[in-house]
Amino acid sequence: MKLLFVCIGNTCRSPMAESVMNHYIKERNLDWEADSAGLRAWNVGYAPEERCIKILSENGLTTAHIGREIKIDDFYLFDYIFGMDESNMHELNAIAIAAGAKCTTKIELLGSYLGREEDKIIHDPYFSTGLQSFRCAYAQISESCQNFIKKHALQ
Repeated sequence: MKLLFVCIGNTCRSPMAESVMNHYIKERNLDWEADSAGLRAWNVGYAPEERCIKILSENGLTTAHIGREIKIDDFYLFDYIFGMDESNMHELNAIAIAAGAKCTTKIELLGSYLGREEDKIIHDPYFSTGLQSFRCAYAQISESCQNFIKKHALQ
């Protein structure tokens, strides 16, 4: 299974989700792949935001991800594409329509795997100060990834 995590700039939420999911994939010896991309080219070629790296480190994880922008080909290569909020989902669904009928990827809100309506949006921590918003996003992402695996690993 191939999974793609997407947020606006590919600098905090999506590379965090990629790292978390790749950790769980390796831990469970799954034959899956995870990657991440942004809806904008702002961070193409750059490492994730420092606070993202700090939160990953606090949880024993690392990332070698370099920012990239989502491509139409991604809608043919990945089984699932996950957005983090309603704005991401709106854009991803529009791109999927443009990709045409041969596009079979499933586009889902990552936080929908939390099972709690009030937590399903993983808010962008980029414009926050400090680390608390990043810790909150990490917790939502980690739980969502674990729940996705529970639902899909046995299929």
